[in-house]
Amino acid sequence: MSDLTVVIWFFVVVATVYYWWRALMAKEVALRAAARHCKEMDIQLLDQSVYLRRLWFKRNHKGALSLWRAFYFEFTSTGEDRYTGRVIMLGRRIEQVELDPHRVH
Repeated sequence: MSDLTVVIWFFVVVATVYYWWRALMAKEVALRAAARHCKEMDIQLLDQSVYLRRLWFKRNHKGALSLWRAFYFEFTSTGEDRYTGRVIMLGRRIEQVELDPHRVH
């Protein structure tokens, strides 16, 4: 194997690990935002988890290209029905937290 091939594979592995690490950090930020919003709205976050549903590139307020992520989670307001919520992130920032229409207890 040539030296150039080894260098290319090294950078591919490093880039993959870096993306994975940043994705875990973004997921943790989204989970904290979902939990905080559910607490403020007096609803219960179910499963204590969020999952990545959409991933895209968008420009932030400075015009730089950033990753746009939509994390979904489930919540309940009555203890009986499950509803879906979303945490929208652009780069490292929370853009918004959305809740589907739900019954108020």
